[in-house]
Amino acid sequence: MAKFAVIVFPGSNCDHDAYHAAKHVMGADAEFVWHKETALGDVDAVIVPGGFSYGDYLRTGAIARFSPIMQEVVKFANRGGLVMGICNGFQILLEAGLLPGAMLANERLKFSCKQIYLKTEQIDTPFTNALKQDQAIQIPIAHGEGNYTAPQETIKEIENNGQVLFRYCDALGNVSPEANPNGSVNNIAGICNKERNVLGMMPHPERACEMHLGSEDGRLIFQSVLNSLEHA
Repeated sequence: MAKFAVIVFPGSNCDHDAYHAAKHVMGADAEFVWHKETALGDVDAVIVPGGFSYGDYLRTGAIARFSPIMQEVVKFANRGGLVMGICNGFQILLEAGLLPGAMLANERLKFSCKQIYLKTEQIDTPFTNALKQDQAIQIPIAHGEGNYTAPQETIKEIENNGQVLFRYCDALGNVSPEANPNGSVNNIAGICNKERNVLGMMPHPERACEMHLGSEDGRLIFQSVLNSLEHA
C-alpha cells in the first residue's frame, strides 16, 4: 500500500485535510511528520500542505524552508521521490529551490477563498496521468499570496518544457484574465520541476475529494500519484 508523509509545521491548517484525502478517501496509508523531525521514514510520497507555516513571517514559506524536515524532503525529491506542495506548501517548495519562481500578494491585495476551475495542460506526469488533456476541473483556492511570478526567461523555459500543469480557466476551460483569481503570470496555477516528480499548486485538491465539499475532481490528482507509485 502506498504511503504518504504529510509534513506538519506550526501554522499548518490543511494537514488533516491532506491526511484525510490520502487515507480515508483514497485508501492509501498516511502519517504526519513534524517539522522538527530529521527523517521521513519509509514513505512513497510527500505532501507539503497548506496553511500559514510560522505565521507567514518574513514572507510565505521563508522560515519553513529551513525546518529540519525540509532537508529530508529536498533529498527525497532529488532521489526522484514524489512531492506535492499545496498552497503554502507550493510557496515552501519555491523557497526551498525545488521549483522555480516566487509568489507575490494577490493582484487585488485581498485573500481569495472560492471555487475555481483549472485547465489541465499536461497529462504525462505522476500528478496528472488520471486526467484528460485540457480537462477543466473544479477545485477551491484559499490564499492571499498566490500570484506566481518568475523572470521572463524562467517563464519561457517552464512553458517550453511543459512544466505548467494547471492554469486558471472558466468552467468551459477558457484561459482568460477574467478567470485569473490572483494575477498569476500566464494564469499559472500549478507547475512541476524539470524531472516532473515535484508538483506545486495553489488550489487545494485535498478539499475537492468528496461531493459534499462541492467537487470530487481533486481525487484525480491523488489517483494519478497512486497510479504512478503502482507502476514504479
